[in-house]
Amino acid sequence: METTEDRPAAALSAATASPRQRAAGIVMMLASSASNQTGAALGALAFPAIGPVGVVAIRQFVTALVLVPVVRPRFRGLTRAQWLPILGLAVVFSAMNLTLYMAIDRIGLGLAVTLEFLGPLAVAIVSSRRIVDIGCAVLTGIGVVVLTNPGPSTDVLGVALALTAAVAWGSYILLNRAVGQRLPGLQGTALASVVTAALWLPAAAAWFLTRTPTSTALLLAAACGLLSSLAPYVADLQALRRVPTATFGTLTSINPVWAALAGLLVLRQALALNEWAGIALIVASNVVVSARGLRPTAPSK
Repeated sequence: METTEDRPAAALSAATASPRQRAAGIVMMLASSASNQTGAALGALAFPAIGPVGVVAIRQFVTALVLVPVVRPRFRGLTRAQWLPILGLAVVFSAMNLTLYMAIDRIGLGLAVTLEFLGPLAVAIVSSRRIVDIGCAVLTGIGVVVLTNPGPSTDVLGVALALTAAVAWGSYILLNRAVGQRLPGLQGTALASVVTAALWLPAAAAWFLTRTPTSTALLLAAACGLLSSLAPYVADLQALRRVPTATFGTLTSINPVWAALAGLLVLRQALALNEWAGIALIVASNVVVSARGLRPTAPSK
């Protein structure tokens, strides 16, 4: 009898995954979040030399340069249903990375990532559809207010950029799931990376005509590409084939904490007490909302 362990990767889904496969998905997500935030902190170190735009551009190029030779994606023979999420991912990659890095440059890594984290939280709320979610949504709103501490000195643009990244991250989760279901292996991710790099090529050429990057900045941006793009994209795609969307949302709860620690250790960006309290409220909301996804799925009759 065929088991879920024997099925090809393209047929694997959160509904059919075995306990071992779900456990592997959880490990992938935890490693993905640590890699993502460490890479973001390294990329931020390159801002003084090449700015957020330069870091994001190099990040996209590195991802494509590594993925394409390894995966060797096929551009021919794809259907419209397969191309649409790929193109959507390319747009989301660009929007998510650019707005997040611009926000980090203005309001710091911990605050920016926590606000971006509202995207996966929204996905988890929509997925669960429980009455308790209303209370969690209110708690999240309180957390955002505590975290941002609105006032005359609030960087409204920085907060708006982080919230834009949140919308992009929520879209990324849904699109990455669709790509994983419609294309085998890393084909979809590799194709999306090529399209994204092509979109960034003219912008990067214009940007670097007025800025001369240092070797250190280039190395930091390249490390950012490997740690914050390549590793998380691959891990997230594989994890979304093994765990429910709600569980994915729960596991992303660690991202704001990793971001705060990376900001402190790498960028020397200490958080105030109200910022830690806001992070705690938002993370707690997400855990409550998406805990449903951690329950075992009842076998179908």
